[in-house]
Amino acid sequence: MPLKEQIIAQYDAMSPQLQQAARYVLEHPEEVALISMREVARLAGVQPATMTRLAKSLGLPGYDELRAQHAEALRRGGNGFAAKVRQRVEEGSDALGSDIASHMLQGLSAQLAKLSEPDSLKRLEATANRLRSARKVYVLGLRSCHAVAWHFHYVMTLLGDRSVHLDGPGGTGGDALIRATPEDVMLVISIKPYATGTLELAQLAKEQGVGIVSITDSEVSPLVALSEQTIFCPTESDSFFHTLTPALAVSEVLCSLLAEFDRPKTLEALQQADTHLLNLNTYSTTTPKRQ
Repeated sequence: MPLKEQIIAQYDAMSPQLQQAARYVLEHPEEVALISMREVARLAGVQPATMTRLAKSLGLPGYDELRAQHAEALRRGGNGFAAKVRQRVEEGSDALGSDIASHMLQGLSAQLAKLSEPDSLKRLEATANRLRSARKVYVLGLRSCHAVAWHFHYVMTLLGDRSVHLDGPGGTGGDALIRATPEDVMLVISIKPYATGTLELAQLAKEQGVGIVSITDSEVSPLVALSEQTIFCPTESDSFFHTLTPALAVSEVLCSLLAEFDRPKTLEALQQADTHLLNLNTYSTTTPKRQ
């Protein structure tokens, strides 16, 4: 069994410390290949000995063999973004704001480019096809992921009435699932730390026979086991807060793919939306005079 698949298969049985190390190895294969064990351990937030224990739990003599396997994969070109390995430089207190901004934006650029790799494109297409086949699309994202869920739902309401946003006052967001059927699909967005409410509603929907597709951050995310299709989005950022930019990009792409499936119907729906928004005087049509 390839090492990556072995890590995923054994992940649930690992201790929390080993899981933390394993997740970092899965998500940063280039760094495992290129930097020292101590530095990888530091970035993963574990002790160096934990990295050694992880290697041995996978049946390897030690960490050197774990690193060697990743280095070999890198030499074979298994990951085309080796040149874009994010530089982990601790900025001093006198770092220029422009340097920090540049570093963050370059990182986002590399993350978005990775979404266009063949495996990611296949996942996008498969997920769009699954959403297309549904009677209703229930959309769920809590806490920071609420923004992504709302964006997808908002754009989809311009195309018709199939989208149902699981969001409501007083904890009533899940009530819409009362009428969910196996003809429906739920799009779930969640990243680490995974909101308990998201996982509970996704599990409930699955038990009702609703298909689950997800946007998440890792192959060891708890959503993977629940989902028919999964799209993986990086969330790492040099900011104190994780980035949602790749997930928002995926939302935009999915909406565009769904719109393309039936162009005449999409055009009709958008014309209807334009007329309605015009009647509501939603957007200003005047240009302020320059002073």
